[in-house]
Amino acid sequence: MTALNKQALRQLAEKATHGEWWSDVVETDGEYGDGEDRASGYHSYAVYVGNESLLDMTNSTAACIHEEWDHDYHMAWDETGKRNAEFIAAANPATVLELLDELEAAEKRIAEHNFENRLLANADRDIKALRQRIAELEARTVTLPPTFWYEHDDLSSDIPVLDKRLVKKAIRAAGIGVKGE
Repeated sequence: MTALNKQALRQLAEKATHGEWWSDVVETDGEYGDGEDRASGYHSYAVYVGNESLLDMTNSTAACIHEEWDHDYHMAWDETGKRNAEFIAAANPATVLELLDELEAAEKRIAEHNFENRLLANADRDIKALRQRIAELEARTVTLPPTFWYEHDDLSSDIPVLDKRLVKKAIRAAGIGVKGE
């Protein structure tokens, strides 16, 4: 159902007779049966709001007459009219409006979930890219220049030393920035 149809249905429900809808039996003069079994008068159904009749199934061509003999009399009713009247009474304006409200709320939740799913998909993509970048950074190596021995008068032993300029050059060659120059 498109938004336009839902809106049209909402407008129709808002314009329809408000109140509690219900169905009940209507005595009908119509005839049913054939030949000698032909009989007249049966129970049809109608839809009401309060005491006002909204819809009477008396002239329905879809009638499906059921007959039953009670000990005192023969009773007949329109089963199709009964089922249709019960449905129409249940599908009243208040029910339709409530269903439309629930549908709109569900559509809103679906839209919110779709937005959240897109955010999660983007976050997953970003996390994957960041993990790949971390792996690349962790895989880098810096080959330091060879050490040389520095002999200092204040120290009793020689100390292995790296040339600061050569260390910075090796770090830069690995693509790592050097601060504090």
